[in-house]
Amino acid sequence: MKPHPQFKGFIAPYDKNIQELTIALRNFITDLVPEANELIWDNYNAVAMAYSKSEKLKDAFCHIAVYSKYVNFGFNRGAELTKTPITLNGKGKLIRHVKVNEFNTFPKTEIESMIWEAVAISEKLNPNLVHKNTKGQSIVMSISEKKVRPNTNTNQ
Repeated sequence: MKPHPQFKGFIAPYDKNIQELTIALRNFITDLVPEANELIWDNYNAVAMAYSKSEKLKDAFCHIAVYSKYVNFGFNRGAELTKTPITLNGKGKLIRHVKVNEFNTFPKTEIESMIWEAVAISEKLNPNLVHKNTKGQSIVMSISEKKVRPNTNTNQ
């Protein structure tokens, strides 16, 4: 799936390494689950993308959050994953993530199996997602007027 035309502009304020890492993680998900939609929020403190077989955040199975020095790769219902060969961070009710600094050290094989379990959880909660054979779309959900970004001399 092609990224939304505004996507590169959203991540442009970040360091080149963070931009490349974000794109690599994005491609990892969209290649693995091409029918998933990419829901993008250009938020106050981060650029966030959720991946869902619908156009609703509640159906999302994983997400990416871009910060100035790293990128979080997370699972929207990560606390419910049973097959977690790597340690996920987070203390909330559902969301769990792993901090990623470099794509070459990202545990692709382990994360891939976790993504498939996360997709299954999402489909179990919304059975209408099971037989969706559509090609995913990249959709901007919202853009915050005020933002904290690396080029604003305000660290995150």
